[in-house]
Amino acid sequence: MAGLSTRLLNSDRDTMDRVNDVVQPINVATTFRYPDDPDDFVLSKDVDPSTLTTGRPLYSRLSHPNSSKCEAILGDLIGGHAVVYNSGLSAFYAAVTYFNPKTVAIGDGYHGVHGILDILTRNYGVKQVGLNELDKLSKGDVIHIETPENPYSKVHDLSYYVKKAHEIGAYVICDSTFAPPPLQDPWEFGVDMVMHAATKYFGGHSDLLAGVLVTKDPQVKTKLVNDRVFLGTNIGNLESFLLIRSLRTYQMRIEKQSSNAEKIVKYLDEHRAEYPALKIIHHSSLQKDDFVKKQMKGGHSPVFAIELQTPDQAKHLPSKLKYFQHSTSLGGVESLIEWRALSDPYARLTLLRVSCGVEDANDLISDLDHALKETK
Repeated sequence: MAGLSTRLLNSDRDTMDRVNDVVQPINVATTFRYPDDPDDFVLSKDVDPSTLTTGRPLYSRLSHPNSSKCEAILGDLIGGHAVVYNSGLSAFYAAVTYFNPKTVAIGDGYHGVHGILDILTRNYGVKQVGLNELDKLSKGDVIHIETPENPYSKVHDLSYYVKKAHEIGAYVICDSTFAPPPLQDPWEFGVDMVMHAATKYFGGHSDLLAGVLVTKDPQVKTKLVNDRVFLGTNIGNLESFLLIRSLRTYQMRIEKQSSNAEKIVKYLDEHRAEYPALKIIHHSSLQKDDFVKKQMKGGHSPVFAIELQTPDQAKHLPSKLKYFQHSTSLGGVESLIEWRALSDPYARLTLLRVSCGVEDANDLISDLDHALKETK
């Protein structure tokens, strides 16, 4: 098999290449003409559902050339059959819609996912339990594992949860946004579906929203695509063009970002005594559990978090930084830091989440070192 960087540039070459442009054009059309020859017409009731994203485009809510190319690249990258969506939350909602569980076991993680579950609980009575309450699950239920987990980059033991789920006939969705390939491969541990907020590392430039679900079963992909038609959550034309652009350079970015995070965390950890304001550093590279090495084979998450001694220190630290921009989200080429309480209602007031970009690691270390020493 060709290397990852080669596949990122070539895995969509035969997918809806309707022009000979080296860069696929932006398809702004929402609707596409039927064939000129009436003998080529296919009645709606006779359309093969499995060809909805690979056949002749009809209407962009169903699929369009660039959404299909995104799916080809992401499917190859993640290792399965991909379905793209207009946001990470749309992808999660689609997954829960497909599995239709009565109960969902979930950890802390991204508050937006909890918001969707709260809606499902309010409207349909879906029960929510913690990851330590798996005895409350039944056949057909779901364990949703975000690993590493937002915002602390904490790694959960996928083997453990998959074993527990499959013993009772439940399913495991792994949100691997914080550790996309080649950092982690959830399929090695038997998960049933992989999810990513493609806005983050796959997008990589803080200029698009997207999500993706990946399955090993082509029939499941067909069902997800059919659901997406009526959920109205296909990725847009411009966003899919931007996502394809980003995926071409993905490997270079993720490896640099992961390396930067490990170097920064190592430095801060080794110099803790020099930072009186620094209380805790959260990162998967600092976890001592044996399963962490098995899961994070390709490196650690480019995201880490720090807690300071007081809320006032956390509030003011971002303004002391030169290279870390104070902003929410993560995964872009630029390094970000966020006083997490500004976007997450459940975050502790002392918490700062850091997303490492592709800048020189020594510059980022120097920036944080200076700001922490200036924080009294």
